[in-house]
Amino acid sequence: MARRKRDYYVVLGVSRDVSELEIKRAFRELARKYHPDVNSDDAGEKFREINEAYAVLSDKDARARYDRWGHPDDGSGGLSAVVDAAQDIINDVFRRRKSKAKGKDIRYTLEITFEEAAFGVSKTITLPDTTNNRPRELTVVIPAGMKEGTVKTIKGEGEQGKGGAAAGDLHVQIRIAEHVTFRRDGLDVRTDLTITFAQAALGDVLEVPTLDGDVKMRIPPGTQPGGVFRIRGRGVPQAAGKHAPRGDHLVTVQVLVPTELTPRQRELIEELARSEGQESDPGGGPGKKRRLLDRVRSLLDE
Repeated sequence: MARRKRDYYVVLGVSRDVSELEIKRAFRELARKYHPDVNSDDAGEKFREINEAYAVLSDKDARARYDRWGHPDDGSGGLSAVVDAAQDIINDVFRRRKSKAKGKDIRYTLEITFEEAAFGVSKTITLPDTTNNRPRELTVVIPAGMKEGTVKTIKGEGEQGKGGAAAGDLHVQIRIAEHVTFRRDGLDVRTDLTITFAQAALGDVLEVPTLDGDVKMRIPPGTQPGGVFRIRGRGVPQAAGKHAPRGDHLVTVQVLVPTELTPRQRELIEELARSEGQESDPGGGPGKKRRLLDRVRSLLDE
């Protein structure tokens, strides 16, 4: 026994008093949803049923006959021709849509210096242009505080689309060149500073390289290897501008221990070791130790 056809209005999901414009809108939505090119889950029968319903309800005379008499005979040649015509129209729409293709995205790796990443920079890059078969230039703005590996997307700067479709996008990956001295730690900048044994013991004032140039830093007496000193506000800016908040510059001190000593240097260091080993020395006050350290410093600085 043949399956009974569903009501055409039910098939399109509309009421019987619906306008021609609403019938057309409902048909388009269902056709997009159940077209075999976009829905492969056995949608062929559903799509045929939608086309058949639209073929009748979109024709004024055919709709009037349907409203009065119901479904026509299954062998109606006129109805089959209308269904085939609707199918051709839908297929043509999908073919035109497929002929349009968005342009491909372009990926570009841009290397900048440590300082450029910290303070920001504008870079002009050259990209291939497949449409005109010649390169084109584009300016990329790098904001202050840029991090390694950041991908900056510029809409519509990729390859041109086909058939009037939109162009692709440009994805610029930022690579920061390694610095000889500086290392980044969030918004802070780290460096190592090597000092002599005498400078660590007696203290000194040294110039330290920063993003803003050399800055004087005081090394207090008795500085230990691995000690970290903070120079505030000399790190990476959080944004552009002179008054933007910045991280700090962190200096890790390394003490250079001499590998070769003169006999006199060895004698003085051994004397220092003996004096440090004495818990009490009636004749060895602070003044005597200071004179001894001064002598050690003068010899080690030679």
